Amino acid sequence: MSAVSSRAARRYQTRPGRCAVVVDDLTELRGPTGGVVELPHRLLWRPDRRVDLDQRWALDGLYEIVLTEAVQADELRTWLDGRTLVRIWDDLYLPRGVRRAWEDRHPVLRPVAAAA
Repeated sequence: MSAVSSRAARRYQTRPGRCAVVVDDLTELRGPTGGVVELPHRLLWRPDRRVDLDQRWALDGLYEIVLTEAVQADELRTWLDGRTLVRIWDDLYLPRGVRRAWEDRHPVLRPVAAAA
């Protein structure tokens, strides 16, 4: 791996050693938008993994977890919804590498001031 590609890989890390996973098209994301869902243990490490998507704080939390912990695009497709992601993007607390990876691939997610 060259120095340039190694630097780029570090730029998009969720944490040391794990690169962010990003889908090519936001329309691929067709996950649930309401109700109660149960995340797999691999994504949420606690006994009660149910999340009520009708509660805004819980919805944001699910998106933060999935965006940070996903290792396959199918996990993103299963749990996230593209329109919802665009709507709540600015309110999500994400590692810098995750935010950069998604905003670089999907400019619609960039803050309005940065896009101008």
